[in-house]
Amino acid sequence: MSTDKPLFDDPNEALREIAQNPAAYARYLADFHVVVLDMQAKLEILQRETRVHCRGTRVAGDKMGQAFLRAFPVEKSLNDVLKNLKNVTSGLEKSANKRHAHDEKVKMVKKHRKEKEQLKERNNNPQLQGPREAPGERDAQRTDTSYGGPTSIYNLDRRESA
Repeated sequence: MSTDKPLFDDPNEALREIAQNPAAYARYLADFHVVVLDMQAKLEILQRETRVHCRGTRVAGDKMGQAFLRAFPVEKSLNDVLKNLKNVTSGLEKSANKRHAHDEKVKMVKKHRKEKEQLKERNNNPQLQGPREAPGERDAQRTDTSYGGPTSIYNLDRRESA
């Protein structure tokens, strides 16, 4: 009996920690991705060699295409496995990207909530503004009334031409 203490008391603790860290999650899935790509490459070679062997195996009295028809179920099963492996590789990549996007979205939610809270606070406690000026008072405060104010055709003689 071994007296070594296990690394983790809970066997799922390591995976729990990996799930909480997006960088560790991506590294973990990248390890699986490498293994799956290696399997896929080896199975593609096996597929090619199996196709050559099975289609080349002829029995005396075979008609044209009978060797192909016998080899077809074997080829189809291996093609299905390869198709599933390609789906696994794309799923691993997609999962790592979605995990990273989740953390970015969580950060943005915090930011949006803070902005929304500030906007709500501004709406509930608006800044005090001075009294609004009447249009006549605004014109009286201007020193140069020849530019910027509304003009009519009756005071064109005071304006300078370009």
